[in-house]
Amino acid sequence: MGSATLITFIVYLIGMLLIGFASYRITSDLSDYVLGGRRLTPGVAALSAGASDMSGWLLLGLPGAIYASGLAEAWIGIGLAIGAYLNWQFVARRLRVFTEVFKDAITVPDYLENRFHDHSHILRVISALVILVFFTFYTSSGLVAGATLFEASFNLSYTQALWIGAIVTISYTFLGGFLAVSWTDFVQGILMFIALIAVPIVAAQELGGFSEAINAVGQIEPGHLQMVQGVGALAIISSLAWGLGYFGQPHIVVRFMALRSPNDVPKARLIGIGWMVIGLYGAIFTGLFGLAYMATNEVDGLGNFGASLVNEGGVQMLDNPETIFIAFSQILFHPIIAGILLAAILSAIMSTIDSQLLVSSSALAEDFYKAIFRKNASDRELVWVGRIAVAGIALIALLLAGNPDSTVLELVSYAWAGFGAAFGPIIILSLFWKNITRNGALAGIIVGAITVILWANLSGGIFDLYELLPGFILSGIAAILVSLAGTPPKEVIAEFEEAVRK
Repeated sequence: MGSATLITFIVYLIGMLLIGFASYRITSDLSDYVLGGRRLTPGVAALSAGASDMSGWLLLGLPGAIYASGLAEAWIGIGLAIGAYLNWQFVARRLRVFTEVFKDAITVPDYLENRFHDHSHILRVISALVILVFFTFYTSSGLVAGATLFEASFNLSYTQALWIGAIVTISYTFLGGFLAVSWTDFVQGILMFIALIAVPIVAAQELGGFSEAINAVGQIEPGHLQMVQGVGALAIISSLAWGLGYFGQPHIVVRFMALRSPNDVPKARLIGIGWMVIGLYGAIFTGLFGLAYMATNEVDGLGNFGASLVNEGGVQMLDNPETIFIAFSQILFHPIIAGILLAAILSAIMSTIDSQLLVSSSALAEDFYKAIFRKNASDRELVWVGRIAVAGIALIALLLAGNPDSTVLELVSYAWAGFGAAFGPIIILSLFWKNITRNGALAGIIVGAITVILWANLSGGIFDLYELLPGFILSGIAAILVSLAGTPPKEVIAEFEEAVRK
């Protein structure tokens, strides 16, 4: 990596730390630390939700999948866009209102306990356990991805790269909490957006224009331009089903809870969905144009950037398709711009890790420490418990990530499914059905999580369907059937009706 690229990259990392220090100065209580005091503007909430959601998948995973297999891989993007829109449209405003009405809840477990008046704390504890288990492994996989980028870009050892990337992310999350995470995600979301517009546009120009670039793809791999042909119905349904995951992702729905006003939702929805759709198009065209560019141009010197070329059937290809964005950043742009683009990749990774760390730490501070051990804990004490939890969870994730080939990476796909199936149906039902009971919610969470884990370990026939869909359906059925066998307390129904009127 050139010195100009390195300097740009370091400036970006320092900037993220400065945001952490600035947020530290205005973080005074636990609501500030885990929810930003409910004062996020629509733009910050929207881009923060998008950046924490998309992760490195948008800049590495999706362009790589399109590069290797073509538009057949775009179905997952369609499913995610639909799911994100429906989440903003139907869940965002109600969740913002309900979490305030139900004792100003600041975490998902906190909201569920307050919504159902669960004095036993079992709903809060089970919810927090689901969050902690999935997010610890999920965070570990993100640290591995960040280390891979540092290792490839700076010629560091894997261990050095892992610790450098982790220290920066953990530092600003530790210091500034939700405000630091949200503002860094906002900056990171803008970086990702610019990168996903710039890379495919410059690549198309290098190939002679948009039409010429598409024609080149068709000549090299005609099947890459087909979305339906050769793609099974089960595969399409599985890809579209990813969108269901949005309704239950704690690190995404917490952005709805943090909006300064329910009336900000329409503007935030427009910004968030616009960002996402344009970003998805950029990722798809990066993959397509990457195939055309690499196959028709002699490219040297990629070995220094985590990418190398091999010959497959007479076509020059990247040996690792997921490095196409990294390769393009080095080939097509000035070193300073390349540094910004590499920072955008790291942004995508960091913006998800920081959100996962924060939700996990809030589960420990609010849902275990305060609820069970120290009911009268001061705000200052809880903030420091949250900070210590960030460091502790990150350390466990770092230990799990110590081996770059760790099987923890296999947990990523069903971590998304696990949250979507465990919490998605329950959050929706809690917002729209007054007769759902505490036991119904508990049954739904347990059935959803267990279905995902069991289904993911089976294969063949119907078990090739993405585990999120059966988990989501069975969770909803369990919640409804168990709720019908009981009756929620009158005060719970009255509170629900009050929230609906707001």
